Amino acid sequence: MVDRECLQLGTLHFKMQRWLFRSALKTKYNPSRQYEQSTGEQKIHSVKCDTCLNTTCVYGLGRISSRGIFVLFILACVAVTALNVYLLRHTEADSGHILPHPEKNSVKKPGFAVYGRNVDSGYLKHVYLVLERLGFERRNDSDWDVLWAHAYPFRVLYSSLKNLEPHQKVNHFPGSGYITQKVDLATSGIPYIPVAFRIPSDVDKLFEYAKINPESLFVQKSNDHRGVRITKANDLNLKAEGTFVQEYVSKPLLVDGHKFDIGVYTIQTSIDPLRVYIYNGDMILRFCPEKYHPFDPDVLDKYVVGDDYLPTWEVPSLQKYYVDLGFSMKESLTAYLKDMGKDPSKIWDQIDDALRRAYLKTEPLMVKSASNYRSKRNFFEMVRFDFVVDEDLNVYIMEANMSPNLSSQHFPPNSMLYEQVLFNTLSLVGVGRKVHGDSLSPRSSSEETMQVTEKNLMVYPAVCARKLCRSSCVSPDCQLCRPCLTAETVDVLKAAYLEHVNRQDCKRIFPPHLTEEDAKRSISLDEYSPENQLMYRWFQGKCLIDRTWC
Repeated sequence: MVDRECLQLGTLHFKMQRWLFRSALKTKYNPSRQYEQSTGEQKIHSVKCDTCLNTTCVYGLGRISSRGIFVLFILACVAVTALNVYLLRHTEADSGHILPHPEKNSVKKPGFAVYGRNVDSGYLKHVYLVLERLGFERRNDSDWDVLWAHAYPFRVLYSSLKNLEPHQKVNHFPGSGYITQKVDLATSGIPYIPVAFRIPSDVDKLFEYAKINPESLFVQKSNDHRGVRITKANDLNLKAEGTFVQEYVSKPLLVDGHKFDIGVYTIQTSIDPLRVYIYNGDMILRFCPEKYHPFDPDVLDKYVVGDDYLPTWEVPSLQKYYVDLGFSMKESLTAYLKDMGKDPSKIWDQIDDALRRAYLKTEPLMVKSASNYRSKRNFFEMVRFDFVVDEDLNVYIMEANMSPNLSSQHFPPNSMLYEQVLFNTLSLVGVGRKVHGDSLSPRSSSEETMQVTEKNLMVYPAVCARKLCRSSCVSPDCQLCRPCLTAETVDVLKAAYLEHVNRQDCKRIFPPHLTEEDAKRSISLDEYSPENQLMYRWFQGKCLIDRTWC
């Protein structure tokens, strides 16, 4: 059906054409600059001519000069033509058949490629959707800007990835297995991880620990996460190669009687120096389908979160926040804990600290792995860390998932969470850009400086203005002053600056978040590498200038 606007436009179009037609019949151009009425036309309107002023009284417009009549006629023709074009486009838009602009259709888009098993089976649906919304098109050749690998790509694709162009991005770091392999993570000695022992090499240590802690229960795990079961140390399979035994967190925090874990989406954007963020818009809560008490180690659904977990929207105490009031899963849990008289900030602060320690512990191993590649700046990594919380609100890292589930097929309400995680991740690392082109490669130096230039990087003005720093770079205090910045350091700082600008709903956890008071204090950084010290001090300097950087 034709809508009201179309009818009004059509009526206007008809009236203008009718007016032009009548004006053309009523008057004709006379060499003596007078308009005469056309022969045979009935005189409905009187036309008076003033030969002295050379004007004519035209239908509906009053007295106008003959030259004005001619100009008015031309303008009316242009208006009718424009109206015709608008009506055509309006009709096409309403019918859903907008003809593609030939020039726009021929513009090349930046491309993405995918790597993994059965990548078209649907589990990467949200990855494809977000990349396409950001203006990317999928490609099957090597001319890509982003490689999204669901499987670890560096063994099979090493020859293709060792010499990447500066603008190309891969969603994993070489050596990321040091933090995502379950055995390696559990036995790394990182704080916040329950005590774990490799089997069979650490059997003696296991029994020694069990002797000191006779009430402890243990869980035997492997990298494929199969066969998880709680038992005493004497009942474990101590000959199973490639497994590990971990102390069980025996007094978990419960909500409505259900044990749960907290999935935190973490984005690592750089190594050497290290920069790590979390997606702060939400976290995923997964509840065991069976109530924890009465406890029975033979019923895995009481203490193991599986694929058929109980979702947040089905937990009665969280429904009023998550379903009725529209809060995130994180904020729903926060509100519930406050109602119970507990301090949820203890959980969130520990999670931030646990993640910092995990990445600082494994960074040297990842730097060594990345040394086999032309540059370590081509990579980023989004990992989901899973935590459990005990009844005293102590947190424990259970595992880190290199390629966390992003498919909403089983739980459709999670689709928006996954797409927001992806969008925030890709925005943070510069894939979701504000400046668009046919590639992630900048088209000119001015395009780069438009987004970030040296003046955006400068910190510690009072220190850098001293004679010492203007004449020498020997003092560590001068390293971030303009005369002492190397080209490599400038590139690192530019990347850090753009991450901060494009961070969306991501929160930086390393270098750690600062208060203005922290930034003013002198803090020992001896535990950090020189590169991480410099990165910390740069964010500290930016915080002193602008507290939004704290």
